[in-house]
Amino acid sequence: MSSKLDESLIAKARAETAAGRLDAALLAWGEVERAGPHPEAALNLARIALKRGDGAAAIAHFARAEALAPKEAVIPLERAGAHKLVGDAEGEIDALERALAVDPYCYPALLFKGGWFERQGRPHDAARIYADALKILPQKIPPGLQAVVDHARRTLDESRRALDAYLAERLAPTRAMFPGERLDRFDECKDGAVGLKKIYHHEPTLLHYPRLPAIQFFDDSHFPWMPELEAATDDIAAELARLIEEDAEGFVPYVRFRPGDPVNQWAELNHSPKWSAFFFYENGALNETNARRCPKTAAALARVPMAATPGYSPNAFFSTLAPRGHIPPHTGSTNARLICHLPLIVPEGCSFRVGNDTRDWKRGKAWVFDDSIEHEAWNRSEKLRVILIFDVWNPLLSEAEREMVNALLVARREFYARG
Repeated sequence: MSSKLDESLIAKARAETAAGRLDAALLAWGEVERAGPHPEAALNLARIALKRGDGAAAIAHFARAEALAPKEAVIPLERAGAHKLVGDAEGEIDALERALAVDPYCYPALLFKGGWFERQGRPHDAARIYADALKILPQKIPPGLQAVVDHARRTLDESRRALDAYLAERLAPTRAMFPGERLDRFDECKDGAVGLKKIYHHEPTLLHYPRLPAIQFFDDSHFPWMPELEAATDDIAAELARLIEEDAEGFVPYVRFRPGDPVNQWAELNHSPKWSAFFFYENGALNETNARRCPKTAAALARVPMAATPGYSPNAFFSTLAPRGHIPPHTGSTNARLICHLPLIVPEGCSFRVGNDTRDWKRGKAWVFDDSIEHEAWNRSEKLRVILIFDVWNPLLSEAEREMVNALLVARREFYARG
């Protein structure tokens, strides 16, 4: 800004612009610019010309503003709109590239660049640009850009599904070379590469055991005891039914933070009966009273090789989730052990997600999953959902590794107990 320029002149021009009085603003900014080169004046004159549909004049004003303020990405970004107005596709993409050269994280420029590629008949190039834009969106989208963002998401989704269909056709001959081969790992890899699924990793809160694969749901073949457990479903469910009928004494809120602890996503469930537990084992300690009330359940658990670490495990309990309940995304303490679910009362509408795999519980059909991978649960029904939960060792650990993990966790606990 020229030192000789009267500040009141700029204030007047800004006021006229803010009030939407275009004629008065045009005169005021013109007067500012006549007093000397001024990027704000040139930019506002460009915007006024653009609002009036005069793309050529807008381009000239934007060019002056850009020369005076070459580090402002907003100027070439808006200049692109003027080039679009006059049908100058090359000028438009040049302006967008200029905006991105100034600020590579200018997401509106990426969104508009994606639109440019669409208009050139290059939808897949557009989708790749949209993907870059969507990665860096702010939490709050300006209202004027929401429709553009929604369109970008739709276009990206369509492109990903088109790529998936193309790959299915192209990969079919190779897949046919391996009849009967399990390729679920490859399919997850492919879905991640296409962008249809996120690939999740271990995020344990206590102990991360390295070099273990991040398997969301383990194959039943790892657990030869599972058929016997499933065969006990009716006996276990009968004991559960008696507990509920008697008054559910012994059930406690599963989430129990101490006063002053940060509860984060657990605020709604903290000390709430919406997610309750009837413990047979808690942090390695047997609840003898609860075990006596459900002897067949206790016997079934005794036949399972549960993980056992003094002060930590086993943990085994009936887990209730109230109607319309939701257990938010979270991760468990370690990938050295896994979690088994045996569904007992599962109304329609109850589902469970581990990483990118969402499944519905089925009464009497157990599964084992790695709870160090992000997981969450829903009960979308109007009835109570109850499952039996307990922890087991990760079968990929050797006996020596299990004993070393036990020793590590016990020693760590002793160290911190010293204060």
